[in-house]
Amino acid sequence: MESLYQLNFARIYTLGRIKQCKEDMWDIKPKGFSNTVRWNVGHIYVQMEILVQKAIPTYSIVHPEWIQFFAPGTDPDEWQEVPPSKEELIVSLKDQLDRILALLAPNLQDYLIETLEIGNLHSMETVEAIVQFIVWHEGVHAGVIHSINQANAV
Repeated sequence: MESLYQLNFARIYTLGRIKQCKEDMWDIKPKGFSNTVRWNVGHIYVQMEILVQKAIPTYSIVHPEWIQFFAPGTDPDEWQEVPPSKEELIVSLKDQLDRILALLAPNLQDYLIETLEIGNLHSMETVEAIVQFIVWHEGVHAGVIHSINQANAV
């Protein structure tokens, strides 16, 4: 259950970093950065959806149409369509947390149908292991959002 508290904390932190970003800076890619605030916010959302589906295969991804924008390896410079708005992304991040916490709470100790491997660095066997990875992943990208915001302020 502690992992879910950490997930909640990470999301609160992320939303705080997002709130500090000026809207006109959401799509600016500062020198030295490979993505934008919008991409990082959407990536946090999409990656949680993908990982939760790996943890609980019956879970249906909400906003699967966003995967084309925010999946690992995507690049805002290559977008062919209009991405979700700032408001859509923020509302979805808030809604996602409550939905995911309720879904994961009774399943933390469950074993995955198939072990999830991240390269040869990390192997996850339980739902809780995926939650811990989601917390780490969100923290990394919240830090990137903060850094982009700082770089854009200069």
